Amino acid sequence: MKPRIITIVAVISIFLFAPMNYGATRPAPEVGRPLAAFKLPAPTIPAERQYLGLSSTGPFTISQVQAPVVIIEIFSMYCPYCQREAPRLNDLYKKIESSPQYKNKIKILGIGAGNTPFEVNFFKKKFKVPFPLLPDKNFAVHKCLGEVRTPYFIVVSNSSSGVPKVIFSKLGKIKDLDKFLETITNKSTK
Repeated sequence: MKPRIITIVAVISIFLFAPMNYGATRPAPEVGRPLAAFKLPAPTIPAERQYLGLSSTGPFTISQVQAPVVIIEIFSMYCPYCQREAPRLNDLYKKIESSPQYKNKIKILGIGAGNTPFEVNFFKKKFKVPFPLLPDKNFAVHKCLGEVRTPYFIVVSNSSSGVPKVIFSKLGKIKDLDKFLETITNKSTK
């Protein structure tokens, strides 16, 4: 073969086979399994830290959130499905906060996959999101969670062992908010 053809074949081979050798990503969070360990930046707004029950401004883990159940939404400012789902999540937050059955027992937070603090704040303001949204600009948390598509919902039960257990894991829209709350409440007590 001529040197030029060898070079072209080598370059094409790199592009074709590199994804297979890139390194295994973690699977998406599975119900019944522990949540992958990762740290998040604490919210910069004191009321949001208070909502999560965080006493410091340093990085935190999901197990430090002061609630038996934590709903995590993996979103992106650029995701049209996330934008459509934002008002419904605001409704979910209002349902939780107005119910004695759920208030202080279920907390919600969003993680912006690949989003900077600016992008997360833009999304928060545009859609008037009342719960904490945190940036994951380098996709570090996103990779820990199996590089899921958005919006992706993970619900964990914070146990006394200090390791959150996944009780719900789903890509896409939550169809019925009341049924969703009932489902995760029932699963968290098992």
